[in-house]
Amino acid sequence: MTTQEKIDELNKVAQEIRDFKSLDIAKNAIHAVPGEGNPDTKIMFIGEAPGFNEDREGRPFVGQAGKLLEKTLAEVMNLKRDDVYITNIVKFRPPDNRDPTPVEIEACRDWLDRQISIIAPKIICTLGRFSMAKFIPDVTISRVHGQSRFVEFGGIKYIIFPMYHPAAALRAGSMMQEFIADFHKLKTLLSPVSPIVPMPPPQAQTSLF
Repeated sequence: MTTQEKIDELNKVAQEIRDFKSLDIAKNAIHAVPGEGNPDTKIMFIGEAPGFNEDREGRPFVGQAGKLLEKTLAEVMNLKRDDVYITNIVKFRPPDNRDPTPVEIEACRDWLDRQISIIAPKIICTLGRFSMAKFIPDVTISRVHGQSRFVEFGGIKYIIFPMYHPAAALRAGSMMQEFIADFHKLKTLLSPVSPIVPMPPPQAQTSLF
C-alpha cells in the first residue's frame, strides 16, 4: 500500500470503532480511542486499554504512562511518538480502569488485526500482559519481557517484543529499570545490522506457546 492508502484504510477502521455501540464500554465512553501514529512505521506499540485521560482526549497514551513512553522513546531511541504507531487491544475505556474482559478483547480483535495488517510493522511491541497474550499466550510477562521472537500472525512473521506497561514501570522502581533496559534492547532491533531473531525450535516453541 502507499502511505495515503494506509491512511485511508486506518481512517476507515477508526470510523468503525467510533460508530460501534454494541459493548457497554463503547456506549459509556466519552471517546473511542482507535490509535494514532505513522502508518509507515517499523514499530507498533500495543497497550491494553484506554484510561481516564485517553477517554477524554480520544488518543492513546496521553496520561502519565504516555509521558513516560514518549520520554523513553526520545531519550533512548531518538524517536517522537509521531514516528511510531500506538494503539491498544481494547479501543474503549473499561470503567474504573479495570482489566479488559475476554469479550471486550474479542469484540475489538478484528480492528486491531486490520491495523496490524495495514501498517505491516517490522516489530510489534506489546505493553503489558494483555497485549502480550494476544501473540504469546500462557507465559508470564516477568519471564519473557525484553526477549524478542518471531511469531507468525495472519500468515506473516513479525518480531514480537514484550515489555512491561509503562504504568507498571511508574509504580515500581525495579520495573522502571527493566523498562528502560528493554528499550535499549528494542533499539538494537531497529538497527539495519541487528541480529536475526531465531525461531524457537519446535519443542521449545510448544512449551512457550
